[in-house]
Amino acid sequence: MHYVLTGFSQVEEYRVFTFHGVGEDRTRQPFWVRANLALTRRYGIPQQDLPLLCRHILEQRDDNVTDRIFTLTEAEMSRQRQTVKDNQEKAAQKRGTVRRRPATNTSELGASWRGAPVRTS
Repeated sequence: MHYVLTGFSQVEEYRVFTFHGVGEDRTRQPFWVRANLALTRRYGIPQQDLPLLCRHILEQRDDNVTDRIFTLTEAEMSRQRQTVKDNQEKAAQKRGTVRRRPATNTSELGASWRGAPVRTS
Protein backbone atom coordinates (compact mmCIF):
# COMPACT_ATOMS: atom_id res chain seq x y z
CA MET A 1 0.00 0.00 0.00
CA HIS A 2 1.24 3.51 -0.72
CA TYR A 3 -0.03 6.71 0.85
CA VAL A 4 -1.07 9.98 -0.75
CA LEU A 5 -1.38 13.19 1.27
CA THR A 6 -4.78 14.74 0.65
CA GLY A 7 -4.69 17.65 3.09
CA PHE A 8 -4.38 18.78 6.68
CA SER A 9 -6.35 20.62 9.32
CA GLN A 10 -5.59 22.31 12.61
CA VAL A 11 -7.28 20.90 15.73
CA GLU A 12 -6.16 22.79 18.83
CA GLU A 13 -2.38 22.27 19.15
CA TYR A 14 -2.35 19.39 16.66
CA ARG A 15 -1.87 19.46 12.92
CA VAL A 16 -3.87 16.54 11.51
CA PHE A 17 -2.72 15.18 8.15
CA THR A 18 -5.14 13.19 6.00
CA PHE A 19 -3.81 10.47 3.73
CA HIS A 20 -5.43 8.03 1.34
CA GLY A 21 -3.92 4.58 1.45
CA VAL A 22 -4.04 3.13 -2.06
CA GLY A 23 -4.04 -0.65 -2.13
CA GLU A 24 -2.92 -3.07 -4.83
CA ASP A 25 -6.47 -3.22 -6.18
CA ARG A 26 -6.59 0.63 -6.31
CA THR A 27 -9.05 0.90 -3.43
CA ARG A 28 -8.60 3.92 -1.18
CA GLN A 29 -8.84 4.03 2.58
CA PRO A 30 -8.55 7.24 4.63
CA PHE A 31 -5.88 7.56 7.34
CA TRP A 32 -5.15 10.39 9.76
CA VAL A 33 -1.89 11.20 11.51
CA ARG A 34 -1.67 14.02 14.02
CA ALA A 35 1.41 15.90 15.18
CA ASN A 36 1.69 18.14 18.23
CA LEU A 37 3.12 21.45 16.97
CA ALA A 38 4.54 22.41 20.37
CA LEU A 39 6.61 19.21 20.37
CA THR A 40 7.76 19.76 16.79
CA ARG A 41 9.07 23.20 17.77
CA ARG A 42 10.79 21.73 20.83
CA TYR A 43 12.59 19.15 18.67
CA GLY A 44 13.34 21.62 15.87
CA ILE A 45 11.34 19.77 13.22
CA PRO A 46 10.35 22.09 10.35
CA GLN A 47 6.65 22.05 9.49
CA GLN A 48 7.43 21.18 5.87
CA ASP A 49 8.97 17.88 7.09
CA LEU A 50 5.85 16.79 8.97
CA PRO A 51 3.97 15.21 6.03
CA LEU A 52 6.93 12.95 5.25
CA LEU A 53 7.32 11.94 8.89
CA CYS A 54 3.61 11.16 9.09
CA ARG A 55 3.76 9.11 5.91
CA HIS A 56 6.70 7.23 7.39
CA ILE A 57 4.51 6.35 10.40
CA LEU A 58 1.90 4.90 8.06
CA GLU A 59 4.48 2.94 6.09
CA GLN A 60 5.78 1.41 9.34
CA ARG A 61 2.35 0.25 10.48
CA ASP A 62 1.33 -3.39 10.51
CA ASP A 63 -1.18 -4.19 7.75
CA ASN A 64 -3.13 -6.41 10.14
CA VAL A 65 -3.94 -3.45 12.41
CA THR A 66 -7.28 -1.87 11.60
CA ASP A 67 -6.54 1.51 13.23
CA ARG A 68 -6.66 4.47 10.89
CA ILE A 69 -5.78 7.25 13.32
CA PHE A 70 -2.16 7.63 14.43
CA THR A 71 -0.09 10.13 16.41
CA LEU A 72 3.46 11.25 15.76
CA THR A 73 4.95 10.54 19.19
CA GLU A 74 7.62 12.40 21.11
CA ALA A 75 9.96 9.40 20.83
CA GLU A 76 9.70 9.49 17.03
CA MET A 77 10.38 13.23 17.00
CA SER A 78 13.44 12.70 19.20
CA ARG A 79 14.67 9.98 16.85
CA GLN A 80 14.18 12.33 13.89
CA ARG A 81 16.20 15.09 15.59
CA GLN A 82 19.03 12.64 16.30
CA THR A 83 19.02 11.47 12.67
CA VAL A 84 19.28 15.06 11.44
CA LYS A 85 22.15 15.78 13.84
CA ASP A 86 24.00 12.64 12.72
CA ASN A 87 23.59 13.61 9.06
CA GLN A 88 24.88 17.14 9.75
CA GLU A 89 27.95 15.75 11.54
CA LYS A 90 28.70 13.38 8.66
CA ALA A 91 28.39 16.24 6.17
CA ALA A 92 30.73 18.41 8.24
CA GLN A 93 33.32 15.63 8.39
CA LYS A 94 33.02 15.04 4.66
CA ARG A 95 33.58 18.71 3.85
CA GLY A 96 36.94 18.93 5.59
CA THR A 97 39.20 21.89 4.95
CA VAL A 98 40.28 23.23 1.62
CA ARG A 99 44.00 23.81 1.28
CA ARG A 100 45.20 26.29 -1.29
CA ARG A 101 48.73 26.80 -2.45
CA PRO A 102 50.09 30.27 -1.89
CA ALA A 103 50.23 32.47 -4.93
CA THR A 104 53.66 32.71 -6.55
CA ASN A 105 53.03 36.05 -8.23
CA THR A 106 52.00 38.45 -5.49
CA SER A 107 53.64 41.60 -6.80
CA GLU A 108 50.32 43.02 -7.93
CA LEU A 109 46.90 42.81 -6.33
CA GLY A 110 44.84 40.00 -7.84
CA ALA A 111 47.75 38.52 -9.76
CA SER A 112 47.22 35.06 -8.32
CA TRP A 113 43.89 34.62 -10.08
CA ARG A 114 44.79 36.48 -13.25
CA GLY A 115 47.75 34.32 -14.05
CA ALA A 116 51.34 35.29 -14.70
CA PRO A 117 51.80 38.80 -16.04
CA VAL A 118 52.89 39.11 -19.64
CA ARG A 119 56.12 41.05 -19.89
CA THR A 120 57.29 42.69 -23.01
CA SER A 121 60.88 43.76 -23.36
